[in-house]
Amino acid sequence: MDASANLALLVTEIARRDPSRIALIYPRGRRIQGTVAYAQVTFQRLNEESDRYAHGLSAFGIRPGDRVLLLVPIGVELLTIAIALLKIGATLILIDPGMGKRNLLHCIQEVEPRGLIAVPLVHLLKAISGKYFRQITHAVTVGKKWWWSGRTHTELRDATWRPFPVAAVSPNDLAAVAFTTGSTGIPKGVHYSHGVFAAQIRLMREHYLQDDRIGLAAFPTFALYYLMMGIPCVLPPMNPSKPAQADPRAIIDLIQRFSVTSSCGSPMFWNRVSPYAAQRRLRLPSLTKVVMFGAPVAASILEQLTHILPEGAETYTPYGATEALPLTSMTGTEILQDTWALTQQGRGVCVGRALPEITLNVIRLTDERIAAWDEQLVLPPGQIGEIVVKGPVVTKRYDHRERETAMAKIEEGAAIWHRMGDVGYLDEQQRLWFCGRKNHRVVMGDRTFYPVPCESIFNQHPDVFRSALVGVGPRPHQRPIILIEPKPGKMPRSRRAIARFSRELLELGRQHEVTRSIAHVLFYPRFPVDFRHNAKIIREALAVWAERHLQREIR
Repeated sequence: MDASANLALLVTEIARRDPSRIALIYPRGRRIQGTVAYAQVTFQRLNEESDRYAHGLSAFGIRPGDRVLLLVPIGVELLTIAIALLKIGATLILIDPGMGKRNLLHCIQEVEPRGLIAVPLVHLLKAISGKYFRQITHAVTVGKKWWWSGRTHTELRDATWRPFPVAAVSPNDLAAVAFTTGSTGIPKGVHYSHGVFAAQIRLMREHYLQDDRIGLAAFPTFALYYLMMGIPCVLPPMNPSKPAQADPRAIIDLIQRFSVTSSCGSPMFWNRVSPYAAQRRLRLPSLTKVVMFGAPVAASILEQLTHILPEGAETYTPYGATEALPLTSMTGTEILQDTWALTQQGRGVCVGRALPEITLNVIRLTDERIAAWDEQLVLPPGQIGEIVVKGPVVTKRYDHRERETAMAKIEEGAAIWHRMGDVGYLDEQQRLWFCGRKNHRVVMGDRTFYPVPCESIFNQHPDVFRSALVGVGPRPHQRPIILIEPKPGKMPRSRRAIARFSRELLELGRQHEVTRSIAHVLFYPRFPVDFRHNAKIIREALAVWAERHLQREIR
């Protein structure tokens, strides 16, 4: 082993080569006129500060291979400490507290961290719910420490800078355990090796962010990706777990003030910002690349962005998941010009062709384990099945989840295929069409309904914000139900209004083969969504609600 595989060297090398380059721009209070004030950190300062913390944490007892749970809001402290831990050779444990207290405690107990670096509220939770934090021997408080043991991060920061000897790691060594959103169950910890991280960074740079000058990390993890790519990164003034509630005025001010050239984040972030800008005929002349992921992107967002971005700018909607990303490439221009009309006919959402180094196939649907790869599993173009992928960005296992790992991975010699848990098909041009989650398909006799094709039909009604297909009852005897979240101010209140709205939707459904057999509509004021992107609909909760609602109707 040598240190060359350690991700932290990417930052060290940039600091050596271009020490005065801005690394991070982050919110820091308010200016006199009320707008957000920002501070800046250079790559040299970021590198030296991470060296100081690496020395302090190492002296405190953090060793190579130690699992260290980081529960600190996105900002300069989190990113500096994360780089310091990578320099030590420790493993970052990345859990989004937005998953809720119950899931958070379960994940902490499962992942068994030795170190904890967190804000005071988490240490208070540790004092109250100690059994979930039993493995922790080294606790660091970022902020004011009260009665609990451990040190503060400022106490561990070395007063005198000296280079820290970056730990030697192999590409297969664990760099991080990153948790899924848990939108279909309890979040799972995904093993990220230094090699997988490096491959993700390489593909993102080569296919989306070449020659980029300054990026907006609308999704927290991408701040670290930007830094590893050597791209100056701006952190927006928003709650990272609520992109759908971002203040569009502050975001537009940030983009214009710092001449931001790219953005990576949830489509719900732009669902908030782009209508505001379009309605006011605002332009963002510096912004040439917008990358959106986490859920299918509505054509309305892509169309609005064409009006506020400069000529020659492009939007991208890559497909992937926590376990494997990025996997495919598709531009907003291609979607609007070539595929959106087919989406509106119930064909699914096109997410593009596989990126170089990625092998992608669609296999026959089964809920059983597939231990070994067999070419006989592969379906011909046009047939819907489960999406499977292999390549350098594909992770190999879940943490402490042997059953889930066995269900999600298919061995082919030394290579690993990952079962995405998504359904879709390849067309004759080898473009992938996404049709939803495998677990969300609804089976009624010999008919199978897939969420995205069905929802794309009902979403065309002018008063519909979004829709969700759910099944009531067990497969293969399910009853397909379409739930509707109306646009603001369009929720039907009276029986007459409900009947009229339902009639219009069912008439829309009867015009298309994929939705012709759906005969029941329910209205729900605000869909539950995932905590990370605010875009993935929690259909399991809606299915339970729909079943109870229908039972009440029968009574």
